[in-house]
Amino acid sequence: MMFDSREDAGLKLARLLQAQAVQADLVLGLPRGGVVVAAKVAQTLRRPLGVMAVRKIGHPWHREFAVGALAEGGVTLLDERAVGPDPQVRAELEAIIEEEKSRLRACQERFHPEGAPALADKAVLLVDDGLATGATTEAAVLSAKARRAGFVTVAAPVASTDAVERLARVADEVRVLHVDPDFDAVGRYYEVFEQTTDEEVVEVLRATARLRAL
Repeated sequence: MMFDSREDAGLKLARLLQAQAVQADLVLGLPRGGVVVAAKVAQTLRRPLGVMAVRKIGHPWHREFAVGALAEGGVTLLDERAVGPDPQVRAELEAIIEEEKSRLRACQERFHPEGAPALADKAVLLVDDGLATGATTEAAVLSAKARRAGFVTVAAPVASTDAVERLARVADEVRVLHVDPDFDAVGRYYEVFEQTTDEEVVEVLRATARLRAL
């Protein structure tokens, strides 16, 4: 399955969620690209849109290789097997975690300056543009649960089989348009997959809020 863009993926995902009568009081996108997908879902379901701030923790020697994730609310998730026992790696990892915590705080200030949305007793729909390992999304689920969300659904246009199985253990439900056992990279499933900027996320949030106010 291919998507023209994140907007196209969001519309198609929204139709699936509508058809399956997925319940949500609030739609939270994972920055940055996930917010673009989440905006189309929120507009279709006529629900408020927000952001769940998360950050990937990269291996000190291969920063693109995720060994964990952070999420707002003080959630830190580490794959101990991926980190390994090397004391030098662990020492360098501590500095990376502090760096990512600083970036997470900046993300929170940027995307919800009035404070994180209240999740207690709410049905929360977490949306990303794709689920490769599921690490950052798992951190997002744990954050929502820690903030006493009543029901947490994870949704994405595409995901690996491993990510779906992983998230099914922590979320209340997982909804994905296309699950690929041969998953390679999220961008492979999009015709256009340019990096989303912070400014674009802020504008998406504002535009969605304006539409709800009409």
